[in-house]
Order: sequence, then structure tokens, then C-alpha cells
Amino acid sequence: MSSSPPQETTLIAQAIAGNADAFGELYLLHLDAIYRYVYYRVGDVDEAEDLTEQVFLKAWEALPGYQQRGHPFSSWLYRIAHNIVADYHRRQKPEAPMPPPEKVEKRDQHRPPLEQVIATEEAATLAAAIAQLTEEQQQVIILRFIEGLSHAEVARILSKSEGACRVIQHRALAALNRLLTEA
Repeated sequence: MSSSPPQETTLIAQAIAGNADAFGELYLLHLDAIYRYVYYRVGDVDEAEDLTEQVFLKAWEALPGYQQRGHPFSSWLYRIAHNIVADYHRRQKPEAPMPPPEKVEKRDQHRPPLEQVIATEEAATLAAAIAQLTEEQQQVIILRFIEGLSHAEVARILSKSEGACRVIQHRALAALNRLLTEA
């Protein structure tokens, strides 16, 4: 994804011009992804909801200065979310453990109950392993594999080179492999 889709570009232009309805549509387009990112970083539903709202409030306030430079609008939102989560962690005492993923992800209601239980247990094991990674490694894993962003998008969000993000990802995956094989 090198830039925003045409419809989104129109919404962005309208929102920059002060159209609250256009911003509302952008909000709805990106709310779930930004919430998921924030939730996996803070591990608390209420905090994630509050911080997600802060992301969109800051985006609304900063929108008049937003310039699309060939990057997706979502990268800009993730960058704001990254900064808000970093501020949140600076204010916190010890990090809260990552909660079970079923609070974030919608379950597939068509799967048999046993498969749902197994999938939930596997996801909880993975979430617990991710929580043991460094903050930087968590961010790369969440952005790359949970949010499905490219290396370039992750690098922009974290203000690092693509190579540095790839190294962080490699180390994070190696650490996850160790943690999951020891479990």
C-alpha cells in the first residue's frame, strides 16, 4: 500500500477542509485497526478505548497540517497511536499482562466449540509470549503480523529504517520461537 485509496483521499481532503462527516467516515474506516493496535500495546480494554479516542482526537486536531506524501493515511494514524501509547507507558508503573485475545478478536461463530477453545488457547499462549518481548519487538510483531502492515509502513510508524525493523522482527520471531517451544 503506497498511498490511500481514491475514496479515502477524497475523504481526507474534505476532512482537512473541516468536514466533520468526512472525518467520521475516516474514523469508522480505521477505528478497529487502531483500537486493536492500542489494545495489544496496553492490555486493558478501558485504557485502549480511552487511548484510541485520544488518537482520533489528536488526528482531528492535527488534520489541517496533514500532508499526504505517498504514504497511507493509516500510517499517520499508527504513528499518532504509537506516540500516545509511548506516553501512556511512561506514565505507568509496571506493564499490565496482555489479556486473552478473545476480548479483541471476533470469534468465528461457525467453528465447532472444540476448535474455538483450541484456537483461543493457542492465541492466549501466543499473546503471553508476545507480552514477554521487548516493547519494540512487540510493536513490530503486532504491526507486521496482527495488523498486516508492510516493512515500509512499520518503519515509518516506528521512525526506523526498514532494515532495523527487519532485524527487530527477526530477533522477535527467534525469541517467540524459544518462548513457545519452552512452554
